[in-house]
Amino acid sequence: MTNAMMTHTTYMTEALRLAEFAATIGEVPVGAVVVMNGEIIGRGYNRREIEGQATRHAEIVAMEEASDALGAWRLSGCTLYVTLEPCLMCAGAIYQSRVDEVIFGAMDTKAGACGSLYRIHEDARLNHRFLVSHGVLESESREMLQKFFRRRRQRRDGRVAEGARLEI
Repeated sequence: MTNAMMTHTTYMTEALRLAEFAATIGEVPVGAVVVMNGEIIGRGYNRREIEGQATRHAEIVAMEEASDALGAWRLSGCTLYVTLEPCLMCAGAIYQSRVDEVIFGAMDTKAGACGSLYRIHEDARLNHRFLVSHGVLESESREMLQKFFRRRRQRRDGRVAEGARLEI
């Protein structure tokens, strides 16, 4: 395994840990981290259910935290690691924030905007393009999502887990 792949695996492992926590509180298990110069400067997990806001996707939360850390909206020089291919909204936010690269685990054939349904990252009509690669811890990301939705279909009661807490 190359050093770059080990680094990618390290950051994606952190994104998976965040996704796992999201699942414990009843959120779709997606996690994301923003990395700059080898340091995680933003973390996020899905928060739509607990905050009652459609825009609280893992990527958005991680990018907001990174912007706060930098004191700027522009995330040039940053890489976003996310367990699931970004949707159209998140791909737009990635474009707007000028993230350099997105690395994700599993493809999202129903809503993906970085390769599956759309290719926002390479649209020549836009004034910023970003690199995209996928497949880092893909099976782990996909299995976590499949397990979550399998359990959700079995339960059908939508309860949020009591007392869940994330340790960073």
